Amino acid sequence: MSDTGRDHLFLLEPGFADPAYPGRRFYCWHCALLDGVLGSFPDLARRLDVTRLPWPRPRRALVALVGEAHQSLPLLVLAPDAPDILATGRHGSLRFVDDKDAILQALHRRHGFPEPHP
Repeated sequence: MSDTGRDHLFLLEPGFADPAYPGRRFYCWHCALLDGVLGSFPDLARRLDVTRLPWPRPRRALVALVGEAHQSLPLLVLAPDAPDILATGRHGSLRFVDDKDAILQALHRRHGFPEPHP
């Protein structure tokens, strides 16, 4: 994890296994959507720090930042200069966005990504 003062997007690594479904592999479609947006606009994506985490919980790197209750991904941790209005949650003084649509809106408003078409 970086301490660069930039927004930090956390996604699940694709191709994970879930012990509840032996022999099958999965991806998180919300994370895949965001990965696709990042890949479509690589110059804008360079404005963010991005970390892909393994599927099993606890996701210790994330728990250390936002607490045990906020391990669901995708999750965007906002930099200190981000407007409070973008945050959907807080852990101490750290603000984050934990909804895919709100993350897409934050990427648009903070980093100039195009908006999703209605």
